[in-house]
Amino acid sequence: MPINNNQGEKIYDIRERLMRFSNRIIQITRSLPRTIDGEVIIRQLAKSGTSVGANFEEADGALTKKDFINKVAIARKEAKETKYWLKLLCGNYLPEEVIRMDIQEAEEIICILSAILKKLGYQFRL
Repeated sequence: MPINNNQGEKIYDIRERLMRFSNRIIQITRSLPRTIDGEVIIRQLAKSGTSVGANFEEADGALTKKDFINKVAIARKEAKETKYWLKLLCGNYLPEEVIRMDIQEAEEIICILSAILKKLGYQFRL
């Protein structure tokens, strides 16, 4: 399910969607407490959450198919890490209703990136 922009229109462009996701992650990190544990989560969430889009942009500039696959795979790994940190926040630092849509968006981004990789013949390891 694509995210909505401010006018209620669906966003299907993956780059725009990843940019909005990164911006939302930044908003979330700004709302977290500046405690010792909060700082750890802020740093980790900010790094992984903004890295998804950055790695996808790097994939766009890849010179080979192998490099493209590698960058998309890294973006997927970062999205999975971001989902982990968001789930950790849920109920501990932010109410579930505040973060639920962000976790859902992370899941959908993971699915999109997984589909891209599968189409290119990438083999997932368990």
